[in-house]
Amino acid sequence: MTIAFFTWYLLYVVLSGFARDFMAIKVLGNINVALVLGLLQFVSTFGIAWAYSRFAERKLDPLADEIRHEVEGKI
Repeated sequence: MTIAFFTWYLLYVVLSGFARDFMAIKVLGNINVALVLGLLQFVSTFGIAWAYSRFAERKLDPLADEIRHEVEGKI
Protein backbone atom coordinates (compact mmCIF):
# COMPACT_ATOMS: atom_id res chain seq x y z
CA MET A 1 0.00 0.00 0.00
CA THR A 2 2.86 2.35 0.85
CA ILE A 3 4.58 1.78 -2.49
CA ALA A 4 1.32 2.29 -4.37
CA PHE A 5 0.62 5.56 -2.56
CA PHE A 6 4.14 6.94 -3.06
CA THR A 7 3.98 6.00 -6.75
CA TRP A 8 0.62 7.78 -7.05
CA TYR A 9 2.00 10.85 -5.24
CA LEU A 10 5.18 10.88 -7.34
CA LEU A 11 3.09 10.65 -10.52
CA TYR A 12 1.15 13.71 -9.41
CA VAL A 13 4.34 15.67 -8.69
CA VAL A 14 5.96 14.67 -11.99
CA LEU A 15 2.85 15.53 -13.98
CA SER A 16 2.63 18.88 -12.20
CA GLY A 17 6.21 19.67 -13.09
CA PHE A 18 6.54 18.26 -16.59
CA ALA A 19 3.04 17.87 -18.07
CA ARG A 20 1.69 21.31 -17.38
CA ASP A 21 -0.47 21.35 -20.51
CA PHE A 22 -2.14 18.09 -19.48
CA MET A 23 -2.68 19.26 -15.92
CA ALA A 24 -4.22 22.53 -17.20
CA ILE A 25 -6.97 20.78 -19.17
CA LYS A 26 -10.33 22.07 -17.97
CA VAL A 27 -12.63 19.32 -16.73
CA LEU A 28 -15.62 21.33 -15.56
CA GLY A 29 -15.71 25.11 -15.51
CA ASN A 30 -12.49 26.31 -13.86
CA ILE A 31 -11.74 22.87 -12.43
CA ASN A 32 -8.74 21.34 -14.17
CA VAL A 33 -7.02 17.95 -14.13
CA ALA A 34 -4.46 19.15 -11.58
CA LEU A 35 -7.17 20.11 -9.08
CA VAL A 36 -9.02 16.82 -9.56
CA LEU A 37 -5.84 14.76 -9.10
CA GLY A 38 -4.84 16.88 -6.10
CA LEU A 39 -8.19 16.29 -4.42
CA LEU A 40 -7.92 12.58 -5.21
CA GLN A 41 -4.68 12.59 -3.20
CA PHE A 42 -6.74 13.50 -0.14
CA VAL A 43 -9.38 10.89 -0.96
CA SER A 44 -6.75 8.17 -1.33
CA THR A 45 -5.04 9.24 1.92
CA PHE A 46 -8.30 9.01 3.87
CA GLY A 47 -9.13 5.70 2.17
CA ILE A 48 -5.79 4.20 3.14
CA ALA A 49 -6.16 5.48 6.72
CA TRP A 50 -9.67 3.98 6.94
CA ALA A 51 -8.50 0.63 5.53
CA TYR A 52 -5.56 0.49 7.95
CA SER A 53 -7.82 1.37 10.86
CA ARG A 54 -10.11 -1.55 10.01
CA PHE A 55 -7.11 -3.88 9.59
CA ALA A 56 -5.62 -2.80 12.92
CA GLU A 57 -8.94 -3.21 14.69
CA ARG A 58 -9.40 -6.76 13.36
CA LYS A 59 -5.83 -8.09 13.42
CA LEU A 60 -3.45 -5.95 15.48
CA ASP A 61 -5.58 -4.82 18.42
CA PRO A 62 -6.41 -8.39 19.53
CA LEU A 63 -2.69 -9.28 19.42
CA ALA A 64 -1.80 -6.15 21.40
CA ASP A 65 -4.47 -6.97 23.98
CA GLU A 66 -3.14 -10.51 24.30
CA ILE A 67 0.43 -9.28 24.80
CA ARG A 68 -0.71 -6.68 27.34
CA HIS A 69 -2.61 -9.31 29.35
CA GLU A 70 0.44 -11.61 29.32
CA VAL A 71 2.73 -8.81 30.51
CA GLU A 72 0.32 -7.59 33.15
CA GLY A 73 -0.14 -11.12 34.42
CA LYS A 74 3.62 -11.59 34.90
CA ILE A 75 4.19 -8.39 36.84
